[in-house]
Amino acid sequence: MRRRTKIICTVGPSSNEWETIRSMHEAGMDVVRINMSHSSHDEAAKTVALIRKLNRTLRHTIPILLDTKGPEIRTGERIEPVNLVPGAEVLLSGKPRGEERPEQMTINVGYPEFAKSVQIGDTIRLDNGLINLEVMKQADDGLVCRVTDGGELGSRRHVNLPGVHVNLPAISLQDREDIEFAKENEISFIAQSFVRSADDVLALQELLGSSHQWVKIIAKIENHEGVQEAESISKVAYGLMVARGDLGIEMDIARLPRLQRQLVDTALRMGRRCVMATHLLESMVENPIPTRAEAIDVANAVYEGVDAVLLSSETSIGRRPVEVVEQLRRILEESERAPGLNFSQSLPTSDTKQNLARSAVELAERCAASGIIVVTRSGLMADLVTNCAPKDVPIFAFSNLGHTLCRLMLNRGVYAHRTSFNPNPELTIQSALEVLGEREGLVESDLLVVVSDVLSEGAVDSIQLRRAQPS
Repeated sequence: MRRRTKIICTVGPSSNEWETIRSMHEAGMDVVRINMSHSSHDEAAKTVALIRKLNRTLRHTIPILLDTKGPEIRTGERIEPVNLVPGAEVLLSGKPRGEERPEQMTINVGYPEFAKSVQIGDTIRLDNGLINLEVMKQADDGLVCRVTDGGELGSRRHVNLPGVHVNLPAISLQDREDIEFAKENEISFIAQSFVRSADDVLALQELLGSSHQWVKIIAKIENHEGVQEAESISKVAYGLMVARGDLGIEMDIARLPRLQRQLVDTALRMGRRCVMATHLLESMVENPIPTRAEAIDVANAVYEGVDAVLLSSETSIGRRPVEVVEQLRRILEESERAPGLNFSQSLPTSDTKQNLARSAVELAERCAASGIIVVTRSGLMADLVTNCAPKDVPIFAFSNLGHTLCRLMLNRGVYAHRTSFNPNPELTIQSALEVLGEREGLVESDLLVVVSDVLSEGAVDSIQLRRAQPS
């Protein structure tokens, strides 16, 4: 059995070195994530260079996903952390105050319209929900709040305003600079943070321009607006990321399991890629093994049929980045032995090419084929086959375009190879079969289903049954 669910690893201080990245790949890493909320362009460029070096040695290319900072709100800088005691009153202000001092019970918030957006009685969550404040009254320069859940507050901590529309641009100045970096370095994916509507994704597409249409946008669903607009967002994005960190703060955490399943269902029903993120094996930042609940959480993502699961702090700042990837891979492989929830069965049936892909998958499963060969330029047909979620039948995608091969490695169950396209379709198929014999170990008796819309003159769709070539 080949593992179908892909592993995305965030590279950071614990892992941004050659030996660690190489070992993480050997342990199961399929995609690298660079988090621009914490990475400089110099650090990101180092990661890009290491992945390019590694890719020159690999059978399957590792794509890079760049995660934007997005319209996030943070507290200001502090000389020292301040201890917020339950019951105490503090002033939250969106007005610039320079460097804050711990003796002043004032918290600067990097959002000028902060006081206008929040109402008396609202809850404000700081530091990923560890500290909670209740808005008591308006003041001349901000909001007076009462600490309901206290703790130590340091510099530049996250601020969440549950249920409040944040009037910030979808793409910040930093995001624009980071997107230019992505374009210059031929990054395969951009994870767009705090997507609130389809217009946010369209704005990023416009920024990428016609010359970089091959860069795929993964819309991160992180607040109530994104949840409400998930279906319309799916229509314009390449995929959705269920970003459970901020989502679990912005929404009632009791709703989070249901929201997760709802968002996965939406992505897969719309024929989009789906990534599950945040706290997958969080305890392994410090500990050698995950908790039982974390292992079951990963398994549930597999049963739901996501394309990929994402490790964040586990591999960026954790003590054992390689061991985390190994543990995650083992859980994925074992969980894939169990039946899933079959969300793919709700795919629309009106699209001709999607029906062609479904027919190819059904044929492959009924014949117990050793694989499905997809010959594709742009990757569209491989995406359509991925949408059908074949069980125990790997998808071998062949393209003559490097960008296509790279981004297809995010797709669930897809293994991408480069091949040249011959004017004679038969020679193209023979080349693909030879590659599978050499690189995937298939033997002559292995049965394969071939599906393509580029092998015949006039782009006629076709499905074929073939035998593999001896290795």
